[in-house]
Amino acid sequence: MATATYVPLATTTVSGSPTSITFSSIPSGYTDLRLVFTGIANGTPRVQLNGDTGSNYSTTNLYGDGANPYSSSGVGTSATYMYLNHNFGAPGTTYPQMFTLDLFSYTNTSIYKTTLSSGADDRNGSGGSGVIVGLWRSTAAITSMYIYFGGITIGTGATATLWGI
Repeated sequence: MATATYVPLATTTVSGSPTSITFSSIPSGYTDLRLVFTGIANGTPRVQLNGDTGSNYSTTNLYGDGANPYSSSGVGTSATYMYLNHNFGAPGTTYPQMFTLDLFSYTNTSIYKTTLSSGADDRNGSGGSGVIVGLWRSTAAITSMYIYFGGITIGTGATATLWGI
Protein backbone atom coordinates (compact mmCIF):
# COMPACT_ATOMS: atom_id res chain seq x y z
CA MET A 1 0.00 0.00 0.00
CA ALA A 2 1.42 3.37 -1.00
CA THR A 3 1.84 6.03 1.65
CA ALA A 4 -0.04 9.28 0.98
CA THR A 5 2.09 12.38 1.20
CA TYR A 6 0.54 15.64 2.34
CA VAL A 7 2.12 18.72 0.79
CA PRO A 8 1.11 22.17 2.09
CA LEU A 9 -0.01 24.24 -0.92
CA ALA A 10 -1.10 27.43 0.86
CA THR A 11 -1.88 28.70 4.35
CA THR A 12 -3.93 31.74 5.28
CA THR A 13 -3.71 33.22 8.77
CA VAL A 14 -6.51 35.70 9.32
CA SER A 15 -5.89 39.29 10.36
CA GLY A 16 -8.41 42.09 10.40
CA SER A 17 -12.08 41.13 9.96
CA PRO A 18 -12.55 39.22 6.69
CA THR A 19 -15.71 37.24 5.98
CA SER A 20 -14.07 34.79 3.56
CA ILE A 21 -10.90 32.97 2.57
CA THR A 22 -9.99 32.21 -1.04
CA PHE A 23 -7.49 29.73 -2.43
CA SER A 24 -6.83 30.38 -6.12
CA SER A 25 -4.53 28.90 -8.75
CA ILE A 26 -4.68 25.47 -7.10
CA PRO A 27 -2.05 23.31 -8.83
CA SER A 28 -3.11 20.11 -10.58
CA GLY A 29 -0.26 17.80 -9.56
CA TYR A 30 -2.06 15.86 -6.81
CA THR A 31 -4.80 13.24 -6.53
CA ASP A 32 -6.86 14.83 -3.73
CA LEU A 33 -7.02 18.02 -1.66
CA ARG A 34 -7.53 18.57 2.06
CA LEU A 35 -8.51 21.85 3.68
CA VAL A 36 -7.97 22.26 7.45
CA PHE A 37 -9.51 25.23 9.31
CA THR A 38 -9.14 26.15 12.99
CA GLY A 39 -10.22 29.35 14.67
CA ILE A 40 -13.07 31.64 15.60
CA ALA A 41 -15.72 31.88 12.89
CA ASN A 42 -19.22 31.64 14.26
CA GLY A 43 -21.21 31.44 11.07
CA THR A 44 -21.80 28.15 9.32
CA PRO A 45 -18.85 27.58 6.94
CA ARG A 46 -19.64 27.14 3.25
CA VAL A 47 -17.61 26.57 0.10
CA GLN A 48 -17.96 27.39 -3.58
CA LEU A 49 -15.60 25.93 -6.16
CA ASN A 50 -14.15 27.63 -9.26
CA GLY A 51 -16.36 30.69 -8.71
CA ASP A 52 -19.50 28.62 -9.39
CA THR A 53 -22.46 30.37 -7.74
CA GLY A 54 -25.08 28.32 -9.61
CA SER A 55 -27.40 25.73 -8.06
CA ASN A 56 -24.91 22.90 -8.54
CA TYR A 57 -24.18 21.76 -4.97
CA SER A 58 -25.69 19.24 -2.57
CA THR A 59 -24.89 18.25 1.02
CA THR A 60 -26.10 15.62 3.46
CA ASN A 61 -25.35 16.17 7.16
CA LEU A 62 -24.98 13.83 10.14
CA TYR A 63 -24.25 15.62 13.40
CA GLY A 64 -24.83 15.59 17.12
CA ASP A 65 -24.63 17.81 20.16
CA GLY A 66 -23.66 15.21 22.76
CA ALA A 67 -27.26 14.42 23.68
CA ASN A 68 -29.06 14.03 20.35
CA PRO A 69 -28.16 12.87 16.86
CA TYR A 70 -29.46 14.73 13.82
CA SER A 71 -29.41 14.36 10.06
CA SER A 72 -30.56 16.53 7.22
CA SER A 73 -30.12 17.16 3.54
CA GLY A 74 -28.22 20.32 4.48
CA VAL A 75 -28.87 22.90 1.80
CA GLY A 76 -30.77 20.46 -0.37
CA THR A 77 -29.97 19.19 -3.83
CA SER A 78 -29.84 22.46 -5.77
CA ALA A 79 -27.88 24.83 -3.58
CA THR A 80 -25.40 27.57 -4.47
CA TYR A 81 -22.79 26.26 -1.96
CA MET A 82 -21.83 23.26 0.18
CA TYR A 83 -21.78 23.30 3.98
CA LEU A 84 -18.45 22.40 5.65
CA ASN A 85 -19.49 22.17 9.30
CA HIS A 86 -22.72 22.49 11.26
CA ASN A 87 -23.03 25.63 13.40
CA PHE A 88 -24.44 24.62 16.80
CA GLY A 89 -26.23 27.68 18.11
CA ALA A 90 -26.38 31.41 17.58
CA PRO A 91 -23.27 33.15 16.29
CA GLY A 92 -20.99 34.43 19.01
CA THR A 93 -17.52 35.85 19.23
CA THR A 94 -15.59 33.46 21.46
CA TYR A 95 -16.32 29.91 20.31
CA PRO A 96 -13.72 28.13 18.19
CA GLN A 97 -14.50 25.63 15.49
CA MET A 98 -12.42 23.31 13.38
CA PHE A 99 -13.17 21.37 10.25
CA THR A 100 -11.49 19.43 7.49
CA LEU A 101 -12.68 19.16 3.91
CA ASP A 102 -11.46 16.37 1.63
CA LEU A 103 -11.94 16.88 -2.12
CA PHE A 104 -11.50 13.65 -4.04
CA SER A 105 -10.14 13.33 -7.61
CA TYR A 106 -10.23 17.10 -7.90
CA THR A 107 -8.58 17.20 -11.36
CA ASN A 108 -10.61 14.39 -12.97
CA THR A 109 -12.65 15.99 -15.76
CA SER A 110 -14.98 13.04 -16.36
CA ILE A 111 -16.71 12.90 -12.94
CA TYR A 112 -18.66 15.15 -10.58
CA LYS A 113 -16.64 16.12 -7.49
CA THR A 114 -17.42 14.54 -4.12
CA THR A 115 -16.36 15.86 -0.74
CA LEU A 116 -16.26 14.72 2.86
CA SER A 117 -16.12 17.28 5.65
CA SER A 118 -15.90 16.71 9.37
CA GLY A 119 -15.83 19.26 12.10
CA ALA A 120 -16.78 20.48 15.52
CA ASP A 121 -17.47 23.71 17.31
CA ASP A 122 -17.01 24.40 20.99
CA ARG A 123 -19.75 26.29 22.77
CA ASN A 124 -18.59 25.65 26.34
CA GLY A 125 -20.53 22.42 26.65
CA SER A 126 -23.24 23.00 24.06
CA GLY A 127 -21.31 22.56 20.82
CA GLY A 128 -21.25 19.50 18.66
CA SER A 129 -19.60 17.60 15.86
CA GLY A 130 -20.60 16.15 12.56
CA VAL A 131 -19.77 14.90 9.10
CA ILE A 132 -21.04 16.23 5.80
CA VAL A 133 -20.95 14.56 2.40
CA GLY A 134 -21.04 16.98 -0.52
CA LEU A 135 -21.40 16.90 -4.27
CA TRP A 136 -20.46 19.55 -6.81
CA ARG A 137 -22.21 18.74 -10.06
CA SER A 138 -19.38 19.78 -12.37
CA THR A 139 -16.72 17.86 -14.26
CA ALA A 140 -14.32 20.82 -14.24
CA ALA A 141 -10.98 20.40 -12.49
CA ILE A 142 -10.95 22.38 -9.23
CA THR A 143 -8.67 25.41 -9.51
CA SER A 144 -10.07 27.70 -6.80
CA MET A 145 -11.96 27.48 -3.52
CA TYR A 146 -13.96 30.23 -1.79
CA ILE A 147 -14.75 29.63 1.91
CA TYR A 148 -17.18 31.95 3.70
CA PHE A 149 -19.26 31.98 6.87
CA GLY A 150 -22.58 33.51 5.84
CA GLY A 151 -21.44 37.12 6.28
CA ILE A 152 -19.94 36.52 9.74
CA THR A 153 -16.36 37.73 10.22
CA ILE A 154 -13.53 35.28 10.84
CA GLY A 155 -11.55 35.86 14.03
CA THR A 156 -7.98 37.11 13.93
CA GLY A 157 -5.51 34.24 14.16
CA ALA A 158 -7.75 31.65 12.48
CA THR A 159 -5.82 29.51 10.02
CA ALA A 160 -6.80 27.64 6.88
CA THR A 161 -4.31 25.35 5.16
CA LEU A 162 -4.83 23.66 1.81
CA TRP A 163 -2.92 20.42 1.33
CA GLY A 164 -2.23 18.40 -1.83
CA ILE A 165 -2.29 14.62 -1.43
